[in-house]
Amino acid sequence: VQLVESGGGLVQPGGSLRLTCAASGLVFTNSAMNWYRQAPGKEREQVASISSGGDISNYAASVKGRFTISRDNAKNTVYLQMNSLKPEDTAVYSCNAVVFGVLSFWGQGTQVTVSS
Repeated sequence: VQLVESGGGLVQPGGSLRLTCAASGLVFTNSAMNWYRQAPGKEREQVASISSGGDISNYAASVKGRFTISRDNAKNTVYLQMNSLKPEDTAVYSCNAVVFGVLSFWGQGTQVTVSS
């Protein structure tokens, strides 16, 4: 199983980024997908989740209204559109797949830095 994140980088406050997680080696259509983040000195936080069919999504209160999670099951890919970014959004963002509700896999993460 491989989850590869991309799209991180340095952005100014108020800017936008789109993270991508490309999955391989798993039954993507049976996988709930999640984005987590971890800032230095802080615990890992679940940012957003999306059901295997893409019809149910949930967000942390800190990002609701600014971030949007989506998926393309034909491409085995999940996205995180991040708008109105704030310095407190700075963290390593990681993709997580939960297959059949039991098996959990992680990507390596991508750094997002929000700074002027």
